[in-house]
Amino acid sequence: MLESKLQSKMIKLAEASGWYVIKLIKTNKNGIPDLFMIRDGRVVFVEVKREGGKPRPLQEYRIDELKKVGMEAHVCDNIETFKNII
Repeated sequence: MLESKLQSKMIKLAEASGWYVIKLIKTNKNGIPDLFMIRDGRVVFVEVKREGGKPRPLQEYRIDELKKVGMEAHVCDNIETFKNII
């Protein structure tokens, strides 16, 4: 499945589950994860990849950076993994 279609499905699923979802397109930090999600005080960043896809080194750096400041950040390449996150 194309990354864009997978991302759309994830957004719809998360919003149907009560998450407030923002798709990050352009930020002041290149490599930041695609989705910023909030629900009940929980903040989650998700980098969406097509099945089997891997993050680029800068994306891995940003995910590690987010985790170091206490944020929850994931790389997700399928709906089942995403369901476990949300």
